[in-house]
Amino acid sequence: MNTKTAFRFSLMGLLVSAAFASGAVMAQATPDATVPGHPRVNEVNKRLDNQQNRIQNGVAGGQVNAKQEARDEKHDSNIAQRESADEAKHNGHLTKQEQRNLNKSENKNSKRIHRQRTN
Repeated sequence: MNTKTAFRFSLMGLLVSAAFASGAVMAQATPDATVPGHPRVNEVNKRLDNQQNRIQNGVAGGQVNAKQEARDEKHDSNIAQRESADEAKHNGHLTKQEQRNLNKSENKNSKRIHRQRTN
């Protein structure tokens, strides 16, 4: 095997390894999945799920219109993306500060949802 072929094989191996690693990180970042032994991640995911349910209940009850729903969904999506990025930095874990920051954003969105549903 010449050096060019060896380089191609090693490059392909590296790409395959990277694909499997990124798939594992994406599997950990799903909001519906609970991660045993990771209470910070589970808490954030549970709150996101709860807020999604509240938004959908508001839409079903006529308390939240389509524009409000889209905005709330966008905020939740942003929080989920930030969570995924934070988890990727720490092998599927969140630091206490990252959890605090995500909770602060969730609190703000939760208050907005509450105001929409009571007005």
